[in-house]
Amino acid sequence: MRYMATYDLLETIRNTNQWLGATASAIGSYPAVGLVPNPMFQMMAAWGDVTERSFARMVAKPDWGIGSILNLDGRDMVVNVETELSRPFGDLIRFDVSGRPARTRRILLVAPMSGHYATLLRSTVNSLLPDADVWITDWHNARDIPVSKGKFDIEDYTLYLADFMRHLGPDTHVIAVCQPAPLALAATALLAEQDPGAQPASLTLIGGPIDPDAAATDVTDFGRRITMGQLEEAAIQRVGFKYAGAGRMVYPGLLQLSSFVSMNLETHSKAFSNQIMKVAQGEAGDHDKHNKFYDEYLAVMDMTAEFYLSTVEQVFKNRDIARNDFTVAGHKVDIGKITDVAVKIVEGENDDISAPGQCLAALDLLTGLSDSKKASHVEPGAGHYGIFAGKSWRNNIRPLVLDFIDRNSRSAVTPTQQVQTKTPPKATAAE
Repeated sequence: MRYMATYDLLETIRNTNQWLGATASAIGSYPAVGLVPNPMFQMMAAWGDVTERSFARMVAKPDWGIGSILNLDGRDMVVNVETELSRPFGDLIRFDVSGRPARTRRILLVAPMSGHYATLLRSTVNSLLPDADVWITDWHNARDIPVSKGKFDIEDYTLYLADFMRHLGPDTHVIAVCQPAPLALAATALLAEQDPGAQPASLTLIGGPIDPDAAATDVTDFGRRITMGQLEEAAIQRVGFKYAGAGRMVYPGLLQLSSFVSMNLETHSKAFSNQIMKVAQGEAGDHDKHNKFYDEYLAVMDMTAEFYLSTVEQVFKNRDIARNDFTVAGHKVDIGKITDVAVKIVEGENDDISAPGQCLAALDLLTGLSDSKKASHVEPGAGHYGIFAGKSWRNNIRPLVLDFIDRNSRSAVTPTQQVQTKTPPKATAAE
């Protein structure tokens, strides 16, 4: 019960702050206070608006918000988000573009399960949809999964990825972002041994900790300092009776969020103080830059305790992937067995989460893969977020990745499926 009380305490603190924000907003917006010639009430209302929105977002799963895309011929095409495979801990979902013939490029985006929802890759999906058919892994919030569904650790995660790859077939190109990079590599190696015909055509690993010891960051330093016993005692809590996953041991999203914020506390504090001033001055919008970013950043999910602890122990402490000593369901996975899957590494020069060198270590493990099927790119000046969702991704990395996919495709690429480089034609007056 001690763990459950702590979990409920975190949710109580969040709920209380949301209520305080709503109360301040209501008092500061009360018509009668407009008679008082003092900006205090405006500031109170602005603080309340920002606070209520921020704490409310922490328990809401963001919507994909991809209603349509601009086709290469300039027409808007409706996008439907469909669940193609449903599993207890995560689904394989497809972004179906209505009325569009199947693209030769078939891309599976492997989203991280590190505290945020898969919607963190919304802009990545948006950028790929005009040129490819896109699927993505949509991981579930652990507090909503009944204990009866069993455990979910990094071995189970790897088996999920192998199943998703097998389902999509050998003409699929996998792009793994951040945390799942080592497990996507392991899943591909598992298929290379057990089901070679189901291997993807290419594998792109973006900013992932293949070998955390290759370049130190605050994340790797933390992993070295703390023991597994200390970590379990400090980070693991039991879901309260309010949720479907009551009794499940988890690493709470709210706890993860607090660690995210603490890493850049000054930056976040300044962002929120600036937003409060903008709201008070009537210059903020419901979908302005601040809200668009923090609506996603603050939306967090719980991870199963076994997934979080096994990730720290096996990926960061023991370096099982880096040492090519990773075991899945009793089978030792040999990354050297990958011989027919082209692999590209993408890193950011200023990545402070997975520093340059950590992901590049994958190429040394691919002893059975010819150099002609290996590629790497370090994006100058790019941070962690920028290499998969920012300007660096859109302008530089995305074209390189699509070119890599085309060069290693197992089917022909038609001209209409090349990277879009021209703007759609403008409508004439007659149209």
